[in-house]
Amino acid sequence: MEEIQEQPSQSIGKDDEDEIVKEQSADAHGDPLQDGNLPPKVDSAVEILQEKVTKQVVKEGHGQKPTKYATCFLHYRAWTESTQHKFEDTWHEQRPFEMVLGKEKKEMAGLAVGVSSMKAGERALLHVGWELGYGKEGSFSFPNVPPMADIIYEVELIGFDEVKEGKSRGDMTAEERIGSADRRKMDGNSLFKDEKLEEAMQQYEMAIAYLGDDFMFQLFGKYRDMALAVKNPCHLNMAACLIKLKRHEEAIAQCTIVLAEDENNAKALFRRGKARAELGQTDAAREDFLKAQKHAPEDKAITRELRLLDEHDKAVYKKQKELYKGIFGPPPQPKPANVLTRIWEWLILIYQWLLSLIYRLSKRERHKAD
Repeated sequence: MEEIQEQPSQSIGKDDEDEIVKEQSADAHGDPLQDGNLPPKVDSAVEILQEKVTKQVVKEGHGQKPTKYATCFLHYRAWTESTQHKFEDTWHEQRPFEMVLGKEKKEMAGLAVGVSSMKAGERALLHVGWELGYGKEGSFSFPNVPPMADIIYEVELIGFDEVKEGKSRGDMTAEERIGSADRRKMDGNSLFKDEKLEEAMQQYEMAIAYLGDDFMFQLFGKYRDMALAVKNPCHLNMAACLIKLKRHEEAIAQCTIVLAEDENNAKALFRRGKARAELGQTDAAREDFLKAQKHAPEDKAITRELRLLDEHDKAVYKKQKELYKGIFGPPPQPKPANVLTRIWEWLILIYQWLLSLIYRLSKRERHKAD
């Protein structure tokens, strides 16, 4: 596989074949996941997949369904149905789960039934009987599941690879995994250009799943550089999608992953700055933009964002000034006095002066007499 190198001198505001870097102002609205502490409320029809497995669609998917031995990448949350206790959450761990249909663990049998009925991008709520879950004994290690516990799964099928022999990531060579990730990244770029943001993110997430932390820790030298040349652009392109979908906290998380590996990555700093600015975190955004500018001083997009921050700050200051002026009001001004009032004031002053003069003269006469 040809080694892909990211050029640090490239402009933040231009597209290239490895990264979707152009920032567009068009609004787009995503469908962020629910809070996740409790199973979501779903009103769609209940589909009976097996005697012990039912499904309700939360979000429709697209394309075909995976077949036996397909390598599926998914996110899921799992609760015990009786107590609503959540015992697993791959979204929280930010690590997709890999499942080869037909080769899943025994306790995942019900989950596999549900996944095999789903399309890429589909999100669903599954109810699984204990017989196809953790069984009569339950699990007292991790995850902790009581005996004979029926399970609720919220599942999103990110995507899948149809591999006849059911070859999982762990059985691939380094070149095969990097190559698979790179193909997913390129598919994601094409979808991004067609404004299919959710589908693009699924491809980027699948690419990242091939290059997980456990795999990256084993790579050195050329292979690590090859893997990072695929992995980092996927995180940054995910961030670009999330910014367009107004999911700014998630965009910040994707950029921070890249910056943990490369603290001076100008594109990661720029995108994180944009997301922070949208959240009103102007000081943190300015810090990111200024640091990005050090590594890409000629980039006009960074200069534009810094100018927008300055304009924002001036507008906020002006608004606050007007607000405080309205609260406290203008300083009190003396009311103009009429002519009679002025004459009266002068007469009082003359009277006081005459009394003072008489007092001083009488005091002097007494002093002479003594």
